[in-house]
Amino acid sequence: MALSPIVLTLNAAGEPTARRVAEALGCPLHGREGRTGAEITFPDALAHARDLFAAGHAVIGVCAAGILIRAVSPLLSDKTAEPPVLSVSDDGAVVVPLLGGHRGANRLARRIAEALGATAAVTTAGEVALGVALDEPPPGWALANPQDAKPVMATLLSGSGARTIGDVPFDLPPGDGVELVGTEVPAQGGPTRLVYHPMHHVVGVGCARDADPEELWENVQAVLSEAGVAPGAVAAVATVDLKLDEPAVHVVAERLGRPVRAFSPEALTAIDVPNPSEVVRAEIGTPSVAEAAALALAGGTLVHTKRKTAMTTAALARAEAPITELAGQTRGRLSIVSLGPGQAAWRAPEASRMVQEAEELVGYGLYIDLLGPLAAGKPRADFPLGGEEDRCRYALERAGEGRNVALICSGDAGIYAMGALVYELLARDPADPSALSPAARRVEVVATPGISALQGAAARIGAPLGHDFCAISLSDLLTPRDDILRRLRAAAEGDFVIAFYNPVSRRRRTLLAEARDILLAHRPADTPVLLATSLGRPQESLRLRRLDALEVDEVDMLTTVLVGSSQTRTVATPDGMRMFTPRGYARKMAGGDLA
Repeated sequence: MALSPIVLTLNAAGEPTARRVAEALGCPLHGREGRTGAEITFPDALAHARDLFAAGHAVIGVCAAGILIRAVSPLLSDKTAEPPVLSVSDDGAVVVPLLGGHRGANRLARRIAEALGATAAVTTAGEVALGVALDEPPPGWALANPQDAKPVMATLLSGSGARTIGDVPFDLPPGDGVELVGTEVPAQGGPTRLVYHPMHHVVGVGCARDADPEELWENVQAVLSEAGVAPGAVAAVATVDLKLDEPAVHVVAERLGRPVRAFSPEALTAIDVPNPSEVVRAEIGTPSVAEAAALALAGGTLVHTKRKTAMTTAALARAEAPITELAGQTRGRLSIVSLGPGQAAWRAPEASRMVQEAEELVGYGLYIDLLGPLAAGKPRADFPLGGEEDRCRYALERAGEGRNVALICSGDAGIYAMGALVYELLARDPADPSALSPAARRVEVVATPGISALQGAAARIGAPLGHDFCAISLSDLLTPRDDILRRLRAAAEGDFVIAFYNPVSRRRRTLLAEARDILLAHRPADTPVLLATSLGRPQESLRLRRLDALEVDEVDMLTTVLVGSSQTRTVATPDGMRMFTPRGYARKMAGGDLA
């Protein structure tokens, strides 16, 4: 999904210009905290611009170009995928597209310049000389051979004109230097020939549950071949909503490079088709999937009726004009987003991107607040501590309605967090009264890793996880107390470094002391222990203790406790005491047998 541009203003001098840009584009304005009057603020301009760029936003900074260049330069790798970056002078006189000229930056620059009465300093050769970007056709068109756009443009810039064949989306000076072809049928391109396909067509597909993706793909290819339609002339793949989770459907869409749209059985039943099936009606509630879905999205007429194989069906419909807007429902998506301890510098770019792509944020309110400006303006559903199942269920059900939902978690969502609960809900028997709706069970679920508390704590204090370690939660809300004690004894006897999560709560104050006493029976009294509180936040606190001096009253719910093994040591460094657990390299170098 395309992300909206974000306008950044860094000072009061540029704020009026930034507000005009944001108003002209209908997009959010973010301002430097303490220096602007923007409602959405950020403390660090470089970090914030980098975060937005990594998430996929076009970034429009009303500031010096150098600030934006320094911000995003560590992330530059693929000009075909990077979002636009533009710099606008404080007085609004000049707009400079810095990155993404062929991915919308030049168009944005011209829109901004028109709104401000400014000069758009477009430097892309083709657009300067000819006013077009051949590798960026308008909506409803696809370029079949984008790899040839550069040599074709070079030929045009040398003074040779273009010969057009069919309807093409560009108006160029005539000549014989290159050819631009507009066609719905397959055509060969090359270094002097660009082929553009108007996307008039929709492929409708149906299949049995768990059908072989190759069977459906071969069926779709056969339909396109028999109809004489190029794959590039297809705008979308359409099906019934009951098949939104069918892998074969998504394999076909991925290979075509097109989105999937779906319709309810009721909507498809209302469409007249030439080949209805009572068997299909009895199975899923509509007499047609492939033909009806293609017509539901494209309108127009069927150009290839239903083609059947053992497990699949496919059909093709053609719209009167190139399709630029898609009806139907998308497959819902739930992104399980791991924030790490909270600070933006420890958050993965993938997590920021998932947040920005999401239409709604769900989670414990404090965790959503940690997103700062990234959460601004997005619908959010806050749930209290203790409402974990409710928040996961809500997120899945909202995604089941076709939304892109982000479930916000601290640390790593797969470690003592919401990841496992999401899959537990998906695994419940559909006959269970507490089961999810069928639509919620069809959503796509993706997750991003995060820095867990044990990793953050270890990095801050040295390398205590240098050898075998484990994690144990001391909360007996979800785990029986006897199981916790059994695991404590096993970890103590195994001489693992141990990370204790949920070490105490307001009512639970004894398990940490019991854990200390169990461990003292198996490792030295001076075993180093780290108490790490509020990791990655301004109030972060790190305290080293001996195991025999570990006091429960020093620990709170925001503290992670790392207890060393019998081999863990401390060392004085110029930056303070550090804690580490040797792996055994000294023994290896001495010729010891590590086997």
